Amino acid sequence: MHTVLLIDDEERMLNLVELFLSPYNIACLKETSGEKALEILKKKEIALVLLDVMMPYMDGWQVCQKIREFSNVPIIMLTARADKSDLVKGLNLGADDYIAKPFDEGELIARVNAQLRRASVNDRSKKAAIYFEKFILDAEMYALHYEHLTTSLTYKEFYILKALISRPSKTFTREELLTAAWEYEAEIDIRTVDSHIRNLRDKLKKASFPTDIFLKTVWGIGYKWN
Repeated sequence: MHTVLLIDDEERMLNLVELFLSPYNIACLKETSGEKALEILKKKEIALVLLDVMMPYMDGWQVCQKIREFSNVPIIMLTARADKSDLVKGLNLGADDYIAKPFDEGELIARVNAQLRRASVNDRSKKAAIYFEKFILDAEMYALHYEHLTTSLTYKEFYILKALISRPSKTFTREELLTAAWEYEAEIDIRTVDSHIRNLRDKLKKASFPTDIFLKTVWGIGYKWN
């Protein structure tokens, strides 16, 4: 059984999401406070976080940012706002997915199961690391190593990099990278890939990786690792 942490200041929404998930052998921990949710994540084994954006005191974006300081747990953000700038902001802060309220029960289940399935497969398979020159893509730590440097990755960043590094010099279209990182049918803006690439570049640059040398934009097509 997977344990999912639900973070929302509305008890009604917490109970509704639990009602949707419980038939699928998913245990739900419910928390209305971002601060208390962070404490839970540091103490318990959590498979996935469903995080509301609009919360008092500490909003979902702040909570997401705090989580990424110590954990790579998959995060799906929930919001009543339909502004695409919110989507970009969430992705840039390290969220793995984003669902607008009111959401369809089937879509929620599909997205949750996709995140849990991907995490479970990697826990079981213990895949070998992928090497490219001085880079090591670590499938167990969800991290990228370069010489003495290391940076952690979100699930989406990991699978985008895995596709790129596994086939160096191949130009991947945005559609191909979307397929590599999202394994379920859903209406996802193709530019979501750009947000993840931008976030990945910023992360690698801050960690002093030679990002500009290897992670290339092929204008009008997509991206490649060269």
